[in-house]
Amino acid sequence: MINEQIRDREVRVIGADGTQLGIMSAREAFKLAQEAELDLVKIAPTAKPPVCKIIDYGKYRYEMARKEKEARKKQKTVEIKEVRLSPNIESNDLNTKINAARKFITKGDKVKVSLRFRGREMAHVQNSKHILDDFAEALSEIATVEKAPKMEGRSMTMVLAEKR
Repeated sequence: MINEQIRDREVRVIGADGTQLGIMSAREAFKLAQEAELDLVKIAPTAKPPVCKIIDYGKYRYEMARKEKEARKKQKTVEIKEVRLSPNIESNDLNTKINAARKFITKGDKVKVSLRFRGREMAHVQNSKHILDDFAEALSEIATVEKAPKMEGRSMTMVLAEKR
């Protein structure tokens, strides 16, 4: 809120140079802002009493937008990549999948490893859990198991994330 929009009975006012001007009515604070040819901006509406500052509103909005843009730039999105395996996978194929997962993890992504069961393979689910355990063991130096192997429908999944 700025200028006339501030309807509070009392506000704590901070001057243009950053000095505390004390607690006064919103009208008095607005008059002080007009005399300085600046705006009265409510910067802490939840405080008791609310804190208002005498500043140039356009400049204030520009600074806030710049800070927000800077924060967004530093933010990193983590993607979840999926590696699909089957219960009767050969060791060379497993190594290829492990190398693909290693590449994803070193890039900073999480890896969802899913072991898909089809038809008769559903009868031997417990015998296949060791494949996911071996997968996690092979990547143990760079990754940790974020979500342990668990059955979800016809597939067993686990999630690996980069070690901190």
